[in-house]
Amino acid sequence: FPAARRVLIYMVLSYVALVIVNNSTIEYENMWIIYTPMFIGVYVISRWIDSHLATQGKKTENEAQNAIDQKGFGD
Repeated sequence: FPAARRVLIYMVLSYVALVIVNNSTIEYENMWIIYTPMFIGVYVISRWIDSHLATQGKKTENEAQNAIDQKGFGD
């Protein structure tokens, strides 16, 4: 479920970023000046994390398949 993994990563990072910004002393009249670049950065970081998790998953699958191929099926 790659889409669910991406959403989960984005939600966790967004929540953490919102908590940090809202608990900071930054107070603008229009907070979207802070929120817009923050959410863009969260999106970029979440996609980067997801791509690394996906490549690790593929490596594990490939290693498992190579082990099966070397042993033979049913050995």
